[in-house]
Amino acid sequence: MIANAAVGRSWAQYAAAVLGGLLAGALFLFGAIDYASGPGPGHNAPVVDFAIMATAFAAAAVASRPVRVWAARFIPIDPDHPVHALALCLAVILFGTQAASIAFTDVLAAEQRAPALSIPDLFTQELPFLVLAFAGVGLWIRRELVASSTRLGLVAPAWWHIALALAAAGVFFAASLGADSLSHLLTPSVAAEVDRTTQHLFGGLMDSPGLIALALLPGICEDLLFRGALQPRLGIVVTAVLFTSIHAEYGLSIDIPTIFLIAVGLGLIRKYANTTASITCHVAYNLLVGFGLTGTALYAGIGVEAVLVAVVGYAFWDRRRRQSAESEAAAQRTGVG
Repeated sequence: MIANAAVGRSWAQYAAAVLGGLLAGALFLFGAIDYASGPGPGHNAPVVDFAIMATAFAAAAVASRPVRVWAARFIPIDPDHPVHALALCLAVILFGTQAASIAFTDVLAAEQRAPALSIPDLFTQELPFLVLAFAGVGLWIRRELVASSTRLGLVAPAWWHIALALAAAGVFFAASLGADSLSHLLTPSVAAEVDRTTQHLFGGLMDSPGLIALALLPGICEDLLFRGALQPRLGIVVTAVLFTSIHAEYGLSIDIPTIFLIAVGLGLIRKYANTTASITCHVAYNLLVGFGLTGTALYAGIGVEAVLVAVVGYAFWDRRRRQSAESEAAAQRTGVG
């Protein structure tokens, strides 16, 4: 809210530096105090605290304008924009802390000791993503609700956007099945741990209401933040890395690169269609994973997927044909003039 309020003000650059510096300083103090408290129950391992403090240094560097100017060569941010600066700082903190957790702790064992998720837990877990998305684009500070939704890409989709989203969901589902089989073949012990963790965390959501909530809440809230708010500023790849990092429940498994590839796919849908389409794809994919397809349903799903791919192919061909015809007509008018 402060960063959005600073946009266009004379003190915008100071706000970006101060907000980023405060966040980095608070994170460093957290790591330093935890390390000074010594090992024991409730404390991180020293290597995790060092990783957190290193992340704080990286976040502090991002608070510096020259670093943001350099970063702007690779991602579409305005180095002088306070919201862009804060988003980049938060992205560094999110990735660094999540990466430290995945790399230096037994995430799967920790998740198995955590309470199983219920629908209220899922709502509480996912709602902050939605709040951050709308707050990040300046809802009721720089933009009203309609303008904020448009900035997030939450717009009415064309018919082919929905066809593309559903076809992509089928492709992602097939990729996840292949990755799961490969994981059980190459890393059976890790795959078994991931299965136990997944069953423990989501076992209470295996009825129809739970599976629908598990499809809708992450699909809507996560895509609004990552694809809607962040991707236009951080780019597809960086956003996909951040999205992958929040899925710590899979630990260091083959599922992680699969999630990254799916995140890139969702990013491409956002880029060439809109966030409404990427949400549709994410929700449909979650439903397919939750309910599963076996036997006759699997063969029916393959048939539907083939139809969807054909429809999407026709839509792209028709769009290219129309664009070519419009270009030729424009060229003829210019020639006549």
